[in-house]
Amino acid sequence: MKIVIISDTHGSLSAWEKVKVYVGSDTTCIIHAGDLYYFGPRNPLPECYSPGTLANQFNSLVIPLICAKGNCDSDVDQIVSNFPLCEPFAFSIYEGLRIFITHGHKFNKEQLITLSKLWAIDLCITGHTHTASLEKIGKTIFLNPGSCALPKNFPGIGLLSDRCVELYNLNDNSLVNRITLSE
Repeated sequence: MKIVIISDTHGSLSAWEKVKVYVGSDTTCIIHAGDLYYFGPRNPLPECYSPGTLANQFNSLVIPLICAKGNCDSDVDQIVSNFPLCEPFAFSIYEGLRIFITHGHKFNKEQLITLSKLWAIDLCITGHTHTASLEKIGKTIFLNPGSCALPKNFPGIGLLSDRCVELYNLNDNSLVNRITLSE
């Protein structure tokens, strides 16, 4: 079983097509760290921009989609989505792992580190910066899959399986980093 982790699709169907390659029968759920449909005034128009079609594709998923609400997500986005856009964060437990999901615009890094210690978070997932990264601080793994639609370094995707978090580059599907969760 695996969890697919993405962020900042910004209404791009071509980005979603790259992500769907990773979604298979062994996928338990998809975690999205926000900014689903709208590209925002500071970003360029994403390739193959079609937010309504992307909303329909997300709504037709037969596996759960766990989402944090991003700074570009609106009340209208919630109306067209048949899953909650959680604000300021979503929290999930998967195979005993405590997972915290937030877009990243309401908490700074120090606040996330402090909260992760306080709540014994195993995996803290953010988006917002469009910069993919994977690191371990203390006992918590911090993953930002970046933006699969408007990346600043590379279009990323995270995978969680077998107590291991991996970050991949969607341009060439290469593994960028892998960190194993502590027992």
